[in-house]
Amino acid sequence: MLEYSESKIKDLFVEFLKTFKDNKNELKYRIQISQLPAKNGKSVVVDFPDLLVYNTDLATELVRNPALYLKSFDSAALETLNTENPIYADKISRELKVRIRQLTDRTSLRDVTKSQLNMLIMVAGMVTRTSELKPLAVNAAFVCPNGHVTFVEQSGLVLKRPAKCDDERCQETRLFELDESKTEFIDFQVIKIQEMPEELPPGQLPQSFDVHLIGDIVNSARPGDRIALTGIVRAEPESPTSSIRLRLFTNRIEANYIEQLGKRPGEMEITREEEEQIKAIASQPGAFERIVASIAPSIVGHELHKEAVLLLMVGSPQKKLPDGSTLRGDISILLVGDPGTAKSELLKYVARVAPRGLFTSGRGSTAAGLTAAVVKEKNGMLMLEAGATVLADLGVACIDEFDKMRDEDRSALHEVMEQQTASVAKGGIVATLNARTSILAAANPEMGKYDPYKNILENVALPVPLLTRFDLIFIIRDEPDRAHDETVARHILEMRAKSDFPTAPPIDFELLKKYIAYAKKIDPELTEEARARLSDFYIKLRSQASPDQISVTPRWLEGLIRLSIARARVLLHQRVTEEDALHAINLMERMLQTVAVDVRTKKVDVGVLYDRPLSERGLRETALEVFKRLSGEAREPVEDKKFYEEMEKDGKFTHDQVVKVFQDMYRSGMIYEVRPHFYRRI
Repeated sequence: MLEYSESKIKDLFVEFLKTFKDNKNELKYRIQISQLPAKNGKSVVVDFPDLLVYNTDLATELVRNPALYLKSFDSAALETLNTENPIYADKISRELKVRIRQLTDRTSLRDVTKSQLNMLIMVAGMVTRTSELKPLAVNAAFVCPNGHVTFVEQSGLVLKRPAKCDDERCQETRLFELDESKTEFIDFQVIKIQEMPEELPPGQLPQSFDVHLIGDIVNSARPGDRIALTGIVRAEPESPTSSIRLRLFTNRIEANYIEQLGKRPGEMEITREEEEQIKAIASQPGAFERIVASIAPSIVGHELHKEAVLLLMVGSPQKKLPDGSTLRGDISILLVGDPGTAKSELLKYVARVAPRGLFTSGRGSTAAGLTAAVVKEKNGMLMLEAGATVLADLGVACIDEFDKMRDEDRSALHEVMEQQTASVAKGGIVATLNARTSILAAANPEMGKYDPYKNILENVALPVPLLTRFDLIFIIRDEPDRAHDETVARHILEMRAKSDFPTAPPIDFELLKKYIAYAKKIDPELTEEARARLSDFYIKLRSQASPDQISVTPRWLEGLIRLSIARARVLLHQRVTEEDALHAINLMERMLQTVAVDVRTKKVDVGVLYDRPLSERGLRETALEVFKRLSGEAREPVEDKKFYEEMEKDGKFTHDQVVKVFQDMYRSGMIYEVRPHFYRRI
């Protein structure tokens, strides 16, 4: 161990800051320090490898004893700044910090134990909470009854009071008042980081740590950000303010430096060889089909759904308009189907392969858990906590059991799916967090199995405003088919026997992950031919609707554009071709032919998705006429039993249809109950 004195350590750091030269033979840190006044900077960022090159022993001791060595490093930086700009050095003398980045070894959050206590470490994690910003006293001024001021240097979170008055003539040792006007403060914030989902061992709870930020690094991370931080591991009592001290302590990290990790999924490390492989795959004939065949190889069939989720993972770029508004680029898909049709497996696969993918189940999710919440810590500090869609920002949030969520929790997704943000206003904290995420949701039919004789809204208990926010909705039905059943059985048995896929996917899992991340970097241009195709299809859908029929909205056209751009991205094209537009149109048509078919007329009717198919609107109009006729000019109350008999007597409508339309009229306020079983028109 080095036997350097504090003054010697400081001198070594001063020499390093003044003399170290980089590859360009420039005085790297002296130049950085000289530029601080112009940038109003308060930090000197030092690369740890540079310190290792300069003096290995010094770098090693910095990691082992950071409290002493960082304090000397700060003093050395101030001395160096003082030679460059004495006025600015005096101004920020207490705030100037040296920040260490790029430690040689990164420690997993799970591996932070007592052996790292009071040492400098580098960890990576995902920010799940951030507190409000508060001032922290660093040099507290106390006034005794005689008016003498005594300054006490502060450390930790508990305020330290003076033992006695600084004035030699004053013998006061007890009565001191804090003078806030003379006390020096620094910005303070607490964040919580936890292990990233992709690094979490199976069946384990994610490890998390409170991190204290001081000075100019506050507000450098928001909920949902993935960060690498350098800091000192500390142990603090469970209840620092209590008179009873427990043996049990908790770990926290005093942050020294923070940098964003993988701010965008496209920043995944891809080697030159892998890039060549990716380009070679995209240039081959039938490339799109080969990539689709590589999606979820453990699942037989479902080619249409695999193609859709591939486009969802790649998505299209978000566009910002001159007035600050944005055009959404993320695609959202809903899978509705019978149990055992591999919906959950497909969701879990997407969560593994998509950049920043996250899987959750609707049964155990709340509105706060999906978006954001304000929580109160033990110390009374309010913390902003990120939910699933914020943590999956710039990625994919896979929500299984979507139908099992409560309506009030599900409604929190309205803003996420259209505005791409999650807003929270509680406890004085009003914040809007980014939630630029694609939603892949799976739901089971209300009665367990999908009833082909009912429309989708009768099969799935989902509100219309949420249902229409999905770009694509697919129904997956489990129908016996001998040939298909034999294929599925053979596939499952071979996979179980070999512990491998019966047929190897064209692109392996790791390369596919990098392929998708690489494709997300491309921003294709929408060609005239593609625009014409999409426009013609949209106008055709609009014109097919009769005057009293609900038609498609511009939201559908935006969905078509996103799907077309996503396909061009998959093939690494710089231009969206007519073929890309036709593929998007084909997906939309396949959806319309299953989801948007009125089971009573057997015709495509977009009104099905809005709970107003043409057949039911005709039923409602007839019901209103019958009710008016029965109530007469005097608006007499009508008995529900008499109304049912009148509606059913010509055989056009079934009893269930009549009861449903009567309940709809009551819920929408067209009629009201005057006494049991008797109703009057509004």
